[in-house]
Amino acid sequence: MYAFMTRVDNLVKWTLFFLMLAMVVDVTWQVASRYVFMRPSSYTEEIARFLLIWISFLGGAYAFRKKMHLGIDLLTEKLSVDKQRIANLFSYVVSGLFALLVLVFGGSQLTLLTWELEQVSGALGLPMAYVYSVIPMSGLLIVCYSLEFMIAEVRRGDC
Repeated sequence: MYAFMTRVDNLVKWTLFFLMLAMVVDVTWQVASRYVFMRPSSYTEEIARFLLIWISFLGGAYAFRKKMHLGIDLLTEKLSVDKQRIANLFSYVVSGLFALLVLVFGGSQLTLLTWELEQVSGALGLPMAYVYSVIPMSGLLIVCYSLEFMIAEVRRGDC
């Protein structure tokens, strides 16, 4: 399981790297075409928007994996070690359920709806289902990470 999750982490990390690189190139071209060549590109703004969506959702899942997300631990610091473990376990359960219900289920519904309605983007003509497909994918990642965190927390102590 650990080797598989390491591969998934590396895939997400490198995907984020290339998405960020693509965004830098895209925005640089957008600025250059607008101010240097005086001929603004019609599709670069839409590409930047779609890249931002993908980077935001995948980056959120990756931040959750690395435990770099926003967390307020003022209350849990004052708890005993056993109660901290229970609070952590509760946090992982709630995060996993949210990701499952909102991101996986809701995101899948959104993706399927845009696919059925054949909704396409204005400038590129790209099916919006491709853009929205990152929502359930990032949700699945967060669910997997939550399950892994829960298993590790249970193994650390007797919850």
